[in-house]
Amino acid sequence: MSKAKLHVKKGDQVKVISGKDKGKKGKILEAYPSEGRVLVEGVNMIKRHTRANAAYPQGGIIEREAPIHASNVMVLDPKTDEPTRTGKKILKDGKKVRYAKKSGEVIDK
Repeated sequence: MSKAKLHVKKGDQVKVISGKDKGKKGKILEAYPSEGRVLVEGVNMIKRHTRANAAYPQGGIIEREAPIHASNVMVLDPKTDEPTRTGKKILKDGKKVRYAKKSGEVIDK
């Protein structure tokens, strides 16, 4: 496994820029940096055949999200709601934050 860093993190609003779900927007539910993948809500839905258990007493076919590659998503600019690249900068108080390259708006609050 590599010590990869992702350009996105849990809680970010993103837009899918390629693949079968291209154009969809959603929130990152989980990030897997070692695999370079992210779980986005409502994107890459798969059907799982599940045996009855405490969580699903009926069992049956459950639809849920599957991870997609992090390179297929782009962070949404908080100001314009458009996909943007991100950069890092240090604020006056010494805090290191991510910002949207298109508008200059800070992404991390």
